Amino acid sequence: MSEQQQASNITIFLNGLWKENPIFVMVLGMCPTMAVTNTAINSLAMGVSTLLVLLGSSTLVSLFRNAIPSQVRITTYIVIIATFVTVIDFFLAALAPAVHKELGAFIPLIVVNCLILGRAEAFAAKNTPGKSFIDALGMGLGFTFALLSIGVIREILGSGSLFTIPLFGEGFEPWVIMVLPPGGFFTLAFLLLGFKLFKSA
Repeated sequence: MSEQQQASNITIFLNGLWKENPIFVMVLGMCPTMAVTNTAINSLAMGVSTLLVLLGSSTLVSLFRNAIPSQVRITTYIVIIATFVTVIDFFLAALAPAVHKELGAFIPLIVVNCLILGRAEAFAAKNTPGKSFIDALGMGLGFTFALLSIGVIREILGSGSLFTIPLFGEGFEPWVIMVLPPGGFFTLAFLLLGFKLFKSA
């Protein structure tokens, strides 16, 4: 691999983490972002699940990009994505039933996450499997990082714990609003502001 190709791959990977972060820049996937980030473990589980679906679907779409008729490409992408979501759903139910129960319908709803379908259409359908894998990895890790950032803040302030481990003494009064839907909006708003200010600095 030439130095130019390596530089290109690094740029593709870093775009998802920073320059084109799915949540902090493109503001995609807001439904799971608001719904499951009341704890860090839920945020991590949703992020990793989305990452794995993104890796599998983007790579497969890229592999078959020349064989998929343009008239049915979106339908084909959705079938591919749904297959990976089903596999992840079964694995999560078997390995972490408590977390699977907490996430509920939001695991199956990964199928309609605009981030995954968007990357299949905008990137994987036009690039090689290797580049598509790198793009999916960057985007998936960026999505996971954003979810985890929100989840950590909400759990610490709303429950006084991190990954269910208590952080403060009995005198700590939890901010109940942080584990409720408004807490998700407040946290996301402050993180979006901070991300924007940091990028423009």
